[in-house]
Amino acid sequence: MRILLLSYYYPPDLSAFRVEALVNALFTHGGGEVEIDLLTTQPNRYASYDPEGDHLLHQPKLSITRVDLPASGFSVCGQAWRFAKYAYGVHKSVKGKHYDVIVATSSRLMTATLGASIARKKQTPLYLDIRDIFVDVLPELFPGVLGKLLTRLFSGVERITLNHATRVNLVSPGFLSYFSARYPQKTFSTHTNGVDDLFIQTPFYPDTPSGPKSPLNIVYAGNIGAGQGLEKILPELAERLANTARFYVIGDGSTMKKLSETLINRHVKNVELIPPMPRHRLIHYYQHADVLFLHLNSFKAFLKVIPSKLFEYAATGKPILAGLDGHSKAFTLDHIPNASVFPPGNPDAAVAALARLKLSATDRGAFIREHSRNAIHLRMANDIFNTGRLK
Repeated sequence: MRILLLSYYYPPDLSAFRVEALVNALFTHGGGEVEIDLLTTQPNRYASYDPEGDHLLHQPKLSITRVDLPASGFSVCGQAWRFAKYAYGVHKSVKGKHYDVIVATSSRLMTATLGASIARKKQTPLYLDIRDIFVDVLPELFPGVLGKLLTRLFSGVERITLNHATRVNLVSPGFLSYFSARYPQKTFSTHTNGVDDLFIQTPFYPDTPSGPKSPLNIVYAGNIGAGQGLEKILPELAERLANTARFYVIGDGSTMKKLSETLINRHVKNVELIPPMPRHRLIHYYQHADVLFLHLNSFKAFLKVIPSKLFEYAATGKPILAGLDGHSKAFTLDHIPNASVFPPGNPDAAVAALARLKLSATDRGAFIREHSRNAIHLRMANDIFNTGRLK
């Protein structure tokens, strides 16, 4: 079976390990009977991240084509231009090639739309992995007339894309209410994010715990953008915990400058901003953390998501302090012991939530077994092969 896999990001770029796990699962499931053309980009998510030295194992039946993109920052126009370059490179690369199934994994819809356009042209079954509801967040990202126009435009794009898909996976069960109402003729799977072997095999308490330290080390690792809203919570929270905690914020994104300026203007001294780094180096910060911190902005669209970082945090056994609401709040409280949740953007509630945590290791073996990324992606790979057989 020949598979075309579209993913805008792929390791060694950050935040693409779900796709790498899917590739491994496809080879495991298909044995020697599968070939994959992976079309992605040169590592580009953060200008502050240098992936040099990160190497992937060579797969003999995996062909990776990386499209070079211009450096254009986090602006909307810059991102649109970069995606246009990616789409052009993809169309050029697939010209004259034939596939049994096309797989597109997409957060901001357009990679899914690109997959749909190729699938339509080649008359090939299309499997979509939807990781976000792009249309749902537009009115809050762009308030007013612009947001309404963009929502109307991309609602049409989404409808064309989803209607052409043979099968659709949603990364969060919370997405079902949105997609089932709009596309009642579709049947959706919900293969979520999961826990990588790296986090299952790594000891996160390598030394005998000597009790909570003073100050506490609180670590945040991930994107720093509108979706996280760190600038709305972290400066004031850090001020309130100035004598008891130190924050290590590892990452980059569209609101990093705003966060940095707010910390400087408020003279906050107990927050250290650290550029993004490979996961093998990030492990060090997790091991020395007393608490792991997570926060989602108070957008209505985020009531449906489950942050992928939550699975990574949970696997460490470390206490988790999380500003969450909606489905992610319910998921955390139901499945992750010793995770304390507070309403996003509320520093008073965050301080109270921190006080409720048990500052020691927590056995989350049941969660890890249930949400092993390998097991999740083997089920997903089976769906993809079944989609290809429909041709």
